[in-house]
Amino acid sequence: MIELSAVLYSALVIGVCVTLLWLLSLKLRDASIADIWWGPGFAVIAWTASEAPLDANIRYGAILALMTLWGLRLGLHLMDRNGGKPEDHRYQAMRSKSRNFPLISLFQVFWLQGALQVLVALPIFAIANSSEPLSWVDALGLSLLFDGILLEAVADLQLKRFKADPANAGKVMDRGVWGWSRHPNYFGNALLWAGVGLVGVGAGAPLWALLGPATMWFLLLRVSGVTMLEATIVDRRPEYRSYIERVPSFFPRPPKK
Repeated sequence: MIELSAVLYSALVIGVCVTLLWLLSLKLRDASIADIWWGPGFAVIAWTASEAPLDANIRYGAILALMTLWGLRLGLHLMDRNGGKPEDHRYQAMRSKSRNFPLISLFQVFWLQGALQVLVALPIFAIANSSEPLSWVDALGLSLLFDGILLEAVADLQLKRFKADPANAGKVMDRGVWGWSRHPNYFGNALLWAGVGLVGVGAGAPLWALLGPATMWFLLLRVSGVTMLEATIVDRRPEYRSYIERVPSFFPRPPKK
């Protein structure tokens, strides 16, 4: 069961947070800070999905711990990756096309992201208020959630170390988990949300709540993830074509020799 009051409260908290971030972005002239908030925002939702998070049962307690771990790790990773760099090219493009970018960014970047976070997190609201007994569905879901967090973290760390080596300048990362998938970090994220959805099912969430994780999969595969990243990359980096021929885009498989 999903309590509307809990959803509205979390939405209010997230709305306040992203609005404050928007004000900070105006001062910094950098909307990229919205990306850093993506992971931590879900941790905030997990903690505000119940009136008494400190009295959590085992299922909700596991979700709180794992979502907090994932959210903080991702936020710190993006802060480290983006620190000292210019505003992301996506926001620069939006800024160059509109004189009213500050107001547009409030709606199309910050508030939109906040709304998406609440939508994607729908199963968490059922988990936070469930008294259903634990089952194998919960075990499977938590396993997928943990594995997804681990895979995303490993992929990010491997790519960071690869880029830090001057000898790899201009090269395509095709080692480690990046030899199994061109976007292993995104696959890890998708796995994570599949796990949250399954735990939601174990908690008795209505089927429409699975629209949240399904939305995340759609965004990763068709909107802001794989499709957006690879739209022009072959034109800019011809060596990437060989990588495409050898390594699958999303779902991992052993690399071709």
